[in-house]
Amino acid sequence: MREVTGAASTRIYRCPGCDQEIRLGTPHVVVWPAYDEEAGGVDERRHWHSACWAARERRGVKVHRSKNAPRYG
Repeated sequence: MREVTGAASTRIYRCPGCDQEIRLGTPHVVVWPAYDEEAGGVDERRHWHSACWAARERRGVKVHRSKNAPRYG
């Protein structure tokens, strides 16, 4: 996991926790599977609102991926 400042945010992403956009300039977190030690798997990274990431245990994921997709958390 890595925290991204609002200034470092250069794209609009969709949060898998709430299915809403993470707008430019919004601080958020980037997470990737633990097995991807080098964080080189760009396709494996997910951008979450900080509050959604903190509440992921009780809210769950709203974006449904295939059964083989990695689960974050």
